[in-house]
Amino acid sequence: MALRQALGRGLQLGRGLLLRWGPPRPPPAPALLARSLPLPARYRFFRQSVVGLAGRLRRQLLARGPRGARGFSLAFGLGLGLLEQGLEEQRQAASACRDIQTIFVRRNKPLKDPLSSFRFQGFRLEEYLIGQPIGKGCSAAVYEAAIPLSSNYQKSEDRKPLEGKSPDTRWEDHGSFIQAAEEKPAQANQQRAAFPLAIKMMWNISAGSSSEAILSTMRQELIPASDAALSGEYGAVACHRRSFFGKKRLEPHPNIIRVIRAFTSSVPLLPGADVDYPDVLPLSLNPGGIGHSRTLFLVMKNYPCTLRQYLRERNSNTHLSTMMILQLLEGVDHLVRHGIAHRDLKSDNILVEFDSVGCPWLVITDFGCCLADENIGLRLPFTNWYVDRGGNSCLMAPEVITAIPGPGVLIDYSKTDAWAVGAIAYEILGLCNPFYGQGGSSLESRSYQEDQLPALPDTVPFDVKQVVKMLLQRDPKKRPSARVAANVLHLSLWGENILAPKSLKQDKVISWLLHQSAATLLMDGLVDKSRIETKMKMCFLGNLEYEDLWEAAFLLLSWRNGSL
Repeated sequence: MALRQALGRGLQLGRGLLLRWGPPRPPPAPALLARSLPLPARYRFFRQSVVGLAGRLRRQLLARGPRGARGFSLAFGLGLGLLEQGLEEQRQAASACRDIQTIFVRRNKPLKDPLSSFRFQGFRLEEYLIGQPIGKGCSAAVYEAAIPLSSNYQKSEDRKPLEGKSPDTRWEDHGSFIQAAEEKPAQANQQRAAFPLAIKMMWNISAGSSSEAILSTMRQELIPASDAALSGEYGAVACHRRSFFGKKRLEPHPNIIRVIRAFTSSVPLLPGADVDYPDVLPLSLNPGGIGHSRTLFLVMKNYPCTLRQYLRERNSNTHLSTMMILQLLEGVDHLVRHGIAHRDLKSDNILVEFDSVGCPWLVITDFGCCLADENIGLRLPFTNWYVDRGGNSCLMAPEVITAIPGPGVLIDYSKTDAWAVGAIAYEILGLCNPFYGQGGSSLESRSYQEDQLPALPDTVPFDVKQVVKMLLQRDPKKRPSARVAANVLHLSLWGENILAPKSLKQDKVISWLLHQSAATLLMDGLVDKSRIETKMKMCFLGNLEYEDLWEAAFLLLSWRNGSL
């Protein structure tokens, strides 16, 4: 910012000199303007102003002014020339980042979904074999499911679909897969192979029984739906899709759940329904029920467990912990780029699967509380206390929980999910979440101070500690974005050779990026594509932007050099 201000002041002085001593400048030729278009918009004014200014000062003032003016103009012209050279280097670096990003954007796609070979199937509840409950929460119940031709499901006497039996697995919250403690891993793997899908039945208490009313009321659940998800409901008619998706379309991302089928259907009596959620059943199934006869069903991939269950049963090393925090930041950054705030991020709403060597891969799920409105973006008008601010109050960022409604009041959600990642990082790093109200040491996001945050273990790398500390800054202006925080961790993991010096050089950084790109492409072709490190590097390179990378690099160097 100081450089831009100095440059702007220099340009004002230069223009003043030209207006006083030089002839009027003709308007720039269209060809000159066209050549400057590849520059980022924020640099075009400076580039167009600087181009030729130094040369004109040297030619005109050196020839016509007195000796003192000649010396001043020469120094001024040389200074502007150096600034122009610096802007040109930035332009080249930004162009290299865009080229690398273009290559990897196409490769950062989720793995093939389980129903990809069943293009015209899965849009009716009757097509599914529904097994035992996976769990339930405050607005839905989830069951294991399969389309018979797409699984190895074997019907047996002790497990029949659509029969009420006691569940052997359980969700602690909707969107959260919890494996029973007594279940053996081999049995769990066999069960997931037999039921590769999970079907989520929403509880319809107030949406009515028409499909349009149901889809409109529950449209937030459809934000992560695939292109084909609603094809069975409306034949993939674009106008219907747009209206029920809250006018936001979320592109696929490896760290975001994909809803592969979404449809409305009559509410069936599923296993455990009369015991686990009798009050939300329709009158036809329970005379005392208050639910409507139809509701929304969402079909997703069946994941082994939630992040909370994984952390409860295993102690990850610091490298794996850093990778998990990084994955959450990548997922949150993807949401922010699409103008979406999850607003209910917690370890129960994060699913886990494993790569070929057993490393965890995290997926954000459960979008029922998300903010996804094209008209307001991430700035929610907070005019009265009835405005919905989101889900879990324990993990509401300070700027949300302390907001007071009034005319013109806006809540900015652009960094709230990143704050929640900072809180969840404590769980990932082996400690209790400091905002969960456990004991006298618990904190409230409404009133805590940064110096009250518990110290992280000594085994946690310094860079990771700093990222968590910055993410939990009360002031969102001091808090890094999810993208910058993710870049810091990427550089910390893989960029030691460019961070070793105390100053950054653009040519060294670009050389390192090109080397990383080539190595990642090679590994993607030679190694199992599910390997976590390769996938994370592809995410980093697919989101590469010059300014975010440079901000992260300087932030990391400032920490290491002790300037903060």
